[in-house]
Amino acid sequence: MLQLKYIKKVYKTKFTEQVALKGIELSFEKGEFVSILGPSGCGKTTLLNIIGGLDRYTSGDLVINGKSTKEFNAKDWDAYRNNSIGFVFQNYNLIHHISILENVEMGMTLSGITKEVRREKARGVLTRVGLEEHLNKNPYQLSGGQKQRVAIARALANDPDVILADEPTGALDTETSEEVLSLIQEIAEEKLVIMVTHNQEIANEYSSRIVRLLDGEVVDDSRPTEPLEQEDTYDPNRTAMSFFTALNLSFNNLRTKKWRTLITAFAGSIGIIGIALVLSISNGFNESIDALEKDTFSGFPLMVNKYKMETGVRVQFGPDKRDDSLEDVLVPYDSQARNRHENKINEDYIAYINELDDSLYTSLEFSYGVSEHLLTKSLDTVNVVNPRSIGWSTLFDDDEFTTSQYDILEGRLPENKEEIVVVIDLKNQIDKRVLSAFGFELNDEIAFDKILGKELVVGSNNSIYTELDGRFNIVTNQEDLTNAYEGGLKLTVVGLLRGKEDGLQSNSRGVYYKSELTESIITDAKDSNVCSVQTNADYNVLTGIPFNTSAQSKDDVLHYLGCISTPSSINIYPTGTEEKSEIKAYLDDYNTGKIKDDQILYEDLSKTITDMMGQMVSMISSVLVSFAAISLVVSSIMIGIITYVSVLERTKEIGILRALGARKKDISRVFNAETIIVGLTAGVLGIFITYLLSFPINRVLSNMTEGLENVVKMTLRHSVLLIITSMLLTFIAGLIPSRIAAKKHPVEALRHNE
Repeated sequence: MLQLKYIKKVYKTKFTEQVALKGIELSFEKGEFVSILGPSGCGKTTLLNIIGGLDRYTSGDLVINGKSTKEFNAKDWDAYRNNSIGFVFQNYNLIHHISILENVEMGMTLSGITKEVRREKARGVLTRVGLEEHLNKNPYQLSGGQKQRVAIARALANDPDVILADEPTGALDTETSEEVLSLIQEIAEEKLVIMVTHNQEIANEYSSRIVRLLDGEVVDDSRPTEPLEQEDTYDPNRTAMSFFTALNLSFNNLRTKKWRTLITAFAGSIGIIGIALVLSISNGFNESIDALEKDTFSGFPLMVNKYKMETGVRVQFGPDKRDDSLEDVLVPYDSQARNRHENKINEDYIAYINELDDSLYTSLEFSYGVSEHLLTKSLDTVNVVNPRSIGWSTLFDDDEFTTSQYDILEGRLPENKEEIVVVIDLKNQIDKRVLSAFGFELNDEIAFDKILGKELVVGSNNSIYTELDGRFNIVTNQEDLTNAYEGGLKLTVVGLLRGKEDGLQSNSRGVYYKSELTESIITDAKDSNVCSVQTNADYNVLTGIPFNTSAQSKDDVLHYLGCISTPSSINIYPTGTEEKSEIKAYLDDYNTGKIKDDQILYEDLSKTITDMMGQMVSMISSVLVSFAAISLVVSSIMIGIITYVSVLERTKEIGILRALGARKKDISRVFNAETIIVGLTAGVLGIFITYLLSFPINRVLSNMTEGLENVVKMTLRHSVLLIITSMLLTFIAGLIPSRIAAKKHPVEALRHNE
C-alpha cells in the first residue's frame, strides 16, 4: 500500500547541511496501527510529513499503491493529500472562524463533492466521534478532547487510505487520551494509521506495530512488512477550491474581526466618497445645464453670420519647423482667415430660409450690418448719436413673441418704421447715453410716461456724407447737420418695455426699432452718391485704403453703407427644443453636396454656451477626481498592507488548507476573496455615505445659489462603476500578499506560533 524506498531528507542552508533522514526503508499495509517512537530530533515528524506529502524527500522514492511519486508535481501532491491522507495533529489545527461542521467538510469541498453529500458525510463522522450535539459550534467553544475528535472526524471525512497522527494525545489528559486512542485504534481496523508518539506505554497498548527511529535511521521494527507487488492503479482526483468557498472562508474570518474590517473599509471608502461626490456634482451640473438648454436656452436663436469661427482646430505642440528657403523675406498671412469660415449669404439662401416652416420658429430676423446715422437735437444744436452707445437694436417682428419676452410698462409696441421703444433692465436702469440722446438731465429720476414722445432722426447717406477727391467724410458743421436732421426720418418713442425675468431678453436694454426701418434705410441708401461710388471703386471710399491691403472686404463696406439688400446675418428663434433640431436639420440639408467654401454654417448660441459650461464642469471634475483618486490609491495600498497582516495572522490556516489538499492558487484565491470583500464593503460604504452627504450639500448649495437644486445627483452607473473600481483596486493591492501566502511551505505554516 505504502512503501518508502531509501528515503533521505537533507535540509540545506546557505552554509550548512543537516541530514534529517538517512535512507529510510519501510513498507506499510492497510489495517496496521503503526507507532513511530524515538527521541526528539530523531526525524519522526519529518518522516510523517514526507509520508503525508507536506514535505518532499531529497532522494529515494515514496510508492503509493504501486505508483512512484518521483514525477509528482505540486498538483499531484495536493491531490494525494486530499484523497489519500487524513491528518490528526497534536494542536488540532482547526480553523476557528468556521463551525466544526464546516471544518470537517473542508477536505470534501476541495474534492468537489456536492454540498448535500458532504454535509451528510460530515454529520455522519461527527456523530461517529460523539459530537452530534455540537455540529454548529465553533472550535473555540469546545474542550481539548472535543477538538481532537473534530480533527479525527475531519481526517475521516474524505475516506482516506492513510491516517497520520502527530502526537494526537500530547495536549490531552489521561482519560481523554484513552478515548481518542481507542477511537484511532478502531479506525485502524479498516485503514492504515501511522502515529508519532514519545509514549512507549501508549505504543505498546494500542499499536499493532512499533518502528523506532534514532538519528534519522530505523533502528527497530517490531513487525517489518515485505512490500507486495502492485499494479500502478493510483489516480487521485484533482482538488479545486471554488471561489464561493474562498469567499465563505474570507467572510467568516472578516466577521470575527468586524470592527477592524469596518474601519479598514471606511478608510478605503474615503477615496470612493471623494470621487463619488465629484461625479455626482458633475452629473448634477450637467443635468442642470441640459435643463437650462432645454427650458431657458431653447428659444436662443440659431445664428447665420457672415463669418463663422472654426472649431476643432488642431493644437500643435513644440516649435514650428523653419523653412530655410524663406530666410530673407517676410511672409504675410491672414490669422483670422485660418480660423474662420466665410458664409456667402445670397438670394438663393434667403429664398431657402424663407421656405422654412414658420411653425418651427417664433421670429426670423435679418440683419444687414447697416450703420444708421442717428441725430438728436437739443437747444438748437444737432448732435450725432453712436447707435452702439444707446443699444440700437431690432425688435422682433412677431408682436406675440415680443410680448412673451417683454412687459409693456408704458405706451405700446411700434407699429411702423417711424416708431421706436425704449427697453430698460430688471432694475429699471437705462444707460445715461440713451437719456442724453433724448435730452434728459442725467441726475434726475424720470417717470415712465416722460419717455414717450421723445424723438431721434435718421439722416440719409446723401445728407451725411460729403465727397472730396473720391473720399467720403461725415459732415461735422452744424449747418449740414441741421439740414440732415430736418431732412431725415423722424423716429418717435411710443413705448417703454422691460424684459421678463425668466425670458431671453431679461438683461436687454436700449432703443429698439422695427425691421421695416432698416429696409427703408437700405432702399434710400442704394441711390445715394456714396453707394454709387463705392460699388464701382476698388478701395474703401471712407478711408481711401485699397481692399487688397485692408482687413475689411468690399462687401463689408457696402453692407455698412446700406448699399446691399442681402442680409449679413440671420437669426432664427426656434419655438422649442424639438423644433430647433428640425431647423438645424433643415439648415444642414442646404449644405449637402456642396464644397466647404460654398457651405453656409450656423451657430447654435445655446449649445455654444452649454458646451462651454459643460467643458468647464468636466475640466474641474477631472482635476478633483485626480486628487480624490490619489486618496483612493493610498487607501488601496493600505488595504494591501492590512491583507499582508492578515496573511501573517492566518499562516496556520494556510498550513491547514494545504494539508487538506488546497493548491497554491486556492490559497491565493482565499486572500483575493478577502480583498474583494473589503473592496466591496468600502465601495458600498462610500456610495452610502455619499448618498447621505448629498442631502446637506444640496441644501447648502440651494441656499447659496438661485435656481440650483439637487445638484448632487448620483447615478446607478457611477455607483456600480465605483464599487467595481474599489473591488478591482483592492484586488490588485492584495495580489502581492496573496502570492506570499500561496508560497508558504505547508510544514512551516503549520508550525507558525509554536
